[in-house]
Amino acid sequence: MKKIYSVMALLALIAAPLAPVSAQHVLNLRNADVRAFIQDASRVTGRTFVIDPAVSGTVTVVTDRPLSRSEYFEVFLSTLRANGLVAVPTAGGALRIQPTANAAAQPTAVGSARASNNAFVTEIFRLRNIPSTSAVETLRPLVSQEGSITANTAGNSLVIADFADNVRRMREVISRVDIDNSNSEVISLSNAGAREIAASLQALVTGGEGPAPAAVVPVDSSNSLLLRGDPATVSRLAALARELDARAASGTEIRVIFLEFADAAQILPVLERVTGQASSVSGATSSGAPAPAAAAAPASGGGDAASIGGRPGQQVIVTGYEGANAIIISAPPEMQRTLGELVRQLDTRRDQVLVEAIIVEISDQAARELGVQFLFGGEDAPFAVTNYSNVSPRILDLAGGVLADELDQTTTVINGNVVTTTNNSGVGDLLRENAARSILGARGGFLGFASEIGSDLIFGAILNAVQEDTDSNVLSTPSITTLDNQEAHILVGQEIPISTGEALSSNFDNAFRTIQRENVGIELEVRPQINAGGAIRLDIRQEVSSIAGPVSDDFNELIINKREIQTTVSVNDGEIIALGGLLDDNERRTIQRIPILGDIPIIGELFRSRGRSRVKTNLVVFIRPTILSTAEDRREVMERRYGYVRAQQYLANPDREPPIDTLVRQYLGMTPPGRPPVVPPPIDPQIILPEVSTSSTTVRTVPVPQPEEE
Repeated sequence: MKKIYSVMALLALIAAPLAPVSAQHVLNLRNADVRAFIQDASRVTGRTFVIDPAVSGTVTVVTDRPLSRSEYFEVFLSTLRANGLVAVPTAGGALRIQPTANAAAQPTAVGSARASNNAFVTEIFRLRNIPSTSAVETLRPLVSQEGSITANTAGNSLVIADFADNVRRMREVISRVDIDNSNSEVISLSNAGAREIAASLQALVTGGEGPAPAAVVPVDSSNSLLLRGDPATVSRLAALARELDARAASGTEIRVIFLEFADAAQILPVLERVTGQASSVSGATSSGAPAPAAAAAPASGGGDAASIGGRPGQQVIVTGYEGANAIIISAPPEMQRTLGELVRQLDTRRDQVLVEAIIVEISDQAARELGVQFLFGGEDAPFAVTNYSNVSPRILDLAGGVLADELDQTTTVINGNVVTTTNNSGVGDLLRENAARSILGARGGFLGFASEIGSDLIFGAILNAVQEDTDSNVLSTPSITTLDNQEAHILVGQEIPISTGEALSSNFDNAFRTIQRENVGIELEVRPQINAGGAIRLDIRQEVSSIAGPVSDDFNELIINKREIQTTVSVNDGEIIALGGLLDDNERRTIQRIPILGDIPIIGELFRSRGRSRVKTNLVVFIRPTILSTAEDRREVMERRYGYVRAQQYLANPDREPPIDTLVRQYLGMTPPGRPPVVPPPIDPQIILPEVSTSSTTVRTVPVPQPEEE
């Protein structure tokens, strides 16, 4: 047993020095093919390499001592880097050998904490204090020729692709550069307004080139300033703010505020209510209703400053000057600051709203009439007639016209002679006019005949048949643009006279009539109010009216058809909403007949008159509001409308420039919207302009370049 242990110990002693020797590798290559070098490295390190077709050339490597496997792999990567090659890890664990020219654009390992110094890696650095754009300018000279650095402004971060040792060096640089050295300070103001002082200080620090060394933020709730930035700059700004606040304490008690967007006549009543001052503007209210030009008149009295937080006994007087659209405040400094801040919050630019409406009215009318009329009578015979009111012409009207001549003449026998005299009572003329009116008012088709039966009897009949179908489609698109919370009105129609009274003098002469004008047409009244989230509240009154005609032939007052919608809706910006449809379906059937005779089957149709009419009207109004916040929004709407008019004019006459473009160029002196400016062709200096000589003046005729025709 002891011999066995001795043999095993001897073998262990022999094997111990042999192990490290077998792991040592010697590199001694001169102008060796790089592909052969990669193949030897794969055999020694046990790694898989994928060689790019662009890899070629020779390498020279000389070591002064044997290398371990890890040392061999590090020397291998360094040799590739020195020869313009790089080993990029792939998804399967292999290494792709390729030129370093496009290594940054290829997928690489993320992170470089444990990566080899010669490995090509990509790392993301998130910055906390400095902007990524300025950090790129600082680190760009440190990036190798094969690497890349990119700034991500959205996340304020840097993306660096480079060799691992270079990325570690830039990490240390970033840790020293990305440090917040700024200082913050809060300045409380007692006399001046925070926003006014902040605007002055901010203009002072942003006067030079590059980013501002400090930022100034006004805090309205505590009337203070928040300063942040370079410590020296913050210290100087704080001293300036305190000095300005101290000087405001001894300032004048009269302040003039020139408004930028609001109307002084609308803001003045609000300030008078706040200060408890009697309103100096007739009819002005705090709701922002327009006031007359009397807003420039001085106030009759002042309010007590204690009502808005001032000291008792201090008088506050506010008035307006219409000529400069300004508000004048006479008050102590602290009251001026309070009222000035109120004016500043009210004096903001309001957005505009474009309200577009589409009005569709569809009407369908159908009517059918069928009737038979008879007339039977004679001088000494019974008289019988069937006369219906729902047909035209009526047989009695025609019979009266036929007998008009006989009614105007009277026949008498004197001494055996027949004498005919003319009666001028005018009854015949009325009967003829009534017959003519009945025939002219007839519609459809009618067939009639009349004959004498014997010498004293007359028989006549008229058959009426009417079928009428009428379809109408009225489409109008009124639109109007107005300010937020400002009422607007548009009318496209006529003003018609409506009688309101009539009177005669005691002698029935000197008659006079009183009338009033009423609008008839398409009328749109709207007040938009922009709410949070782009929602728009609309107070709408939409009216569509038309003239139907006189009430009757004897009463010539007009009948006006009117359809009106008045409502309040809420709709999102750019959304179409249907206000509602007004549906009118009116059907009327009339049957006139002779009792007993009209009930006889088949034959009874000769003693009936049937009428049927149906009127169906459907009115739908669509509204689409659009908020015009920016100049681009307003320009887009203008160009769309302008382009529509231009297209219609171009289609009417394609051989010449649209008249609206010509008018804009010649009258306004501007380039038409949506068109490139017309540049006149250069005049060749070698061309001699023709001269036309007159007795006293030499006129040079120069051709004027005309705009190109479409």
